[in-house]
Amino acid sequence: MMVPLLFALLAYAVDFGYFFIAASNITSAARNAAQYSVLGYQSPDQGPIPTAGPGSNGVSVAEEAYGDLASLINSSTTATVEVCSKNLGKTGNLANCASYGPTATTYVPAADPEAPRFVLQRVDVTYTVRPPIPMSFFKVSLLPTMQFHRQVSMRAID
Repeated sequence: MMVPLLFALLAYAVDFGYFFIAASNITSAARNAAQYSVLGYQSPDQGPIPTAGPGSNGVSVAEEAYGDLASLINSSTTATVEVCSKNLGKTGNLANCASYGPTATTYVPAADPEAPRFVLQRVDVTYTVRPPIPMSFFKVSLLPTMQFHRQVSMRAID
């Protein structure tokens, strides 16, 4: 009688722990990628402003975010990274955006309040989280699939 209840509590604890780790990884990925997008010439290697999306050089903002998400289950098939960068060009005072990943999730960036002197660089990370221990009762899932979204905006001098 107590064994099924104990197993259910243990499974929920594992799932909750995974959700917590996923949320912290997604937050970290968005923050690190946004910081990487604004460093530009201020980085230790004095390199050019990084490109927004995957390229042949292996040093893009989207690849930085995907690198931070690599420890999550199915991150390459369930994570989408949208990068708004002045490297992609500008429309008025807004940086243009590009989305990378399996789903095309788009968010509208806000204009910087001190434009045109500054431009907001923005990184949106969306990850679909599935419980590592799926449990169901009469073919009804007890823990739903959730979608986590984190967004970070940082200013770059134009």
